[in-house]
Amino acid sequence: MKPFILYGMPGSLYTGKVRSYLRKQGVVFEERTPGDPRFGAEVVPAVGRWIIPVLQTPQGQWLQDGADIIDYFEQGGLAGLSACPLTPLHRVVSLVFELFGGEGLLRPAMHYRWNFDDANLAFLRDDFAAALAPPGSTEAHKAAVFAKSSGAMRKAAVAFGVTAATVPLIEAGYLDFLSRFEAHLADSPYLLGGKPSRGDYGLVAPLYAHLGRDPYPAMLMKQRAPRVWRWVERMNAREQGAGEYANPAGDLFDGDLLPDTLKSMLRFVVEEAMAEITAHVAFTNQWLDARPDIPAGHNGLDQPGARSIGMASFLWRGVSIQTLVMPYRLYLLQRVQDAFEVLEAAARHRVRTALAEVGLDALLDLKAHRRVERRHHLEVWGAACGPVAPTMPGQAVLE
Repeated sequence: MKPFILYGMPGSLYTGKVRSYLRKQGVVFEERTPGDPRFGAEVVPAVGRWIIPVLQTPQGQWLQDGADIIDYFEQGGLAGLSACPLTPLHRVVSLVFELFGGEGLLRPAMHYRWNFDDANLAFLRDDFAAALAPPGSTEAHKAAVFAKSSGAMRKAAVAFGVTAATVPLIEAGYLDFLSRFEAHLADSPYLLGGKPSRGDYGLVAPLYAHLGRDPYPAMLMKQRAPRVWRWVERMNAREQGAGEYANPAGDLFDGDLLPDTLKSMLRFVVEEAMAEITAHVAFTNQWLDARPDIPAGHNGLDQPGARSIGMASFLWRGVSIQTLVMPYRLYLLQRVQDAFEVLEAAARHRVRTALAEVGLDALLDLKAHRRVERRHHLEVWGAACGPVAPTMPGQAVLE
């Protein structure tokens, strides 16, 4: 049987999420880079824009986006180690961390990659050139490829809120996060207990590709949070690799409960991300209200493959910043809310109460005036918010 083919690159945050998931499921796959001639000739036309990761199935189907790729395996009964908890609170929390991992840790990921050239630059130059330049490229062409890509990424870092004013807060916040995750991993090999959930796959995206692999932040992680570093290793291995724990083959936490260490991590999500999420939803609703004639199935932009609809301003940790507003983030937020809203009333009350304890219950109510949908590998606007379908068709949620 043909293998799956994953198009991505070692230093790609979003590729890291998918690669980790495929390995944990025991999926046979080959990884190819955007420098492969097939990427420009076949992959980009198939998905409508230059973006990674992209997965091609043995049957020739194209899948783009980490959340959608995981859905393909989970909904198709192809997951060897399901990432979707069956109990209400654990399921919602796993989706919160899937959102936060890929989107809420972008500031430290970009800062520690692009603002430490003395330690990182030689590594990044070779790493990016190897992935992005076609095989056999000259050194001059590789240098030009890196200059173009690194220039774009440095500008993106600013667009995600990495500025001289925010750097001290980014560094203090990241060390705080490492400390909280380190404490949680003292008794649990993964976020929710004995096996990885969607939240782990969300977090491993920045914690591997940028913060656990680039030279400067990798050393910082090893020095300040060795259990987090071991978790990064564990998340990139097929085997469990948790022999240091008393119950290395355990399941999720009993009783759909959250330990205090995980509550502390959720409080960090509030501190780090809630102001931004709130501002982005408000900006999106103003943007949509000014464009009532956007038909369903379109994104309302001149370039269908564009990812951002503008810049939102807000106070973050006491500093005024501007960041890109991307509908994809609202798509992930929507999935948290969908998982909550399909629950029975008693389960909804229990989940909301648990999130209120850590200050995160407002996340359940921050909604755009129109749903974000994924059609033909792009984010588009659907109808106005209304009833939702189950988040994971075919999987029962225990009450």
